[in-house]
Amino acid sequence: MSDPVLAGVFYLVAALTVASALGVVLTRNILYAALFLVVSFAGVAAVFVLLNADFLAAVQLLIYAGAIAVLIIFAIMMTQNPVKAGISNEQRWPAFILAALMLVVLLAGATATVWPLSSLAPLEATTAPLGKLLLNEFVLPFEVVSVLLVAAMIGAIVISRED
Repeated sequence: MSDPVLAGVFYLVAALTVASALGVVLTRNILYAALFLVVSFAGVAAVFVLLNADFLAAVQLLIYAGAIAVLIIFAIMMTQNPVKAGISNEQRWPAFILAALMLVVLLAGATATVWPLSSLAPLEATTAPLGKLLLNEFVLPFEVVSVLLVAAMIGAIVISRED
């Protein structure tokens, strides 16, 4: 990242993503943790945009920040008492120590590694060629998967329905 503005945006997005990931782990309110998770997923999508991986960014937003996070929030709202997750156990401190040791190892590895910069030009957008492949060459597998997913959704609705 030779452009200082781009580097500044990356560090801002990275700090927001890490802060929201810490919010997921440290908050006692499970609904807030789910909302922090949505922000963390969006931050990862922003990093993908900065890396010119536009298809991965779109998938990250649609599947994780959209579908998975909404599913988690619905599951939280359908439980009896979604406000507090105040369950504590005796493994909390050993887990904290293990996580701190892992953080030290990862930071030591990241700072000791030489990260070479590529001299190649940035890649072009990948979404249009992938869309053309999905709707031309791979249209039959694409349609089979879509029919399979619809059948699975209908089956889940039938199974979960109360008579």
